[in-house]
Amino acid sequence: MKVYLKDEILYISQEDLPSYKKGGSIVRNSYFWALKSISCYSRKGKDWEFDEVVWVALSRMLLSFAESGYLGDSETMLEFDVDTPIPSVLRSVSTWL
Repeated sequence: MKVYLKDEILYISQEDLPSYKKGGSIVRNSYFWALKSISCYSRKGKDWEFDEVVWVALSRMLLSFAESGYLGDSETMLEFDVDTPIPSVLRSVSTWL
């Protein structure tokens, strides 16, 4: 998922966010709601925002869903621009583009 940092807020690009589908995969819908539940701003069609205080929870959640084997790396890895320093708490679930 493409992400960027601005003023100590992590933004996940809306085009990379999971979608909720009524009657869809239980794992994917659970992933959607788990991610949405810890975001500080999550409007349809907008980038979702995550305050620094939830980054540990975000990291643990992404690791847990990645280890389940149901979701691919592109859905559970945070992709930063190459010139962006990755915060230490997010390094285990992050990469550079």
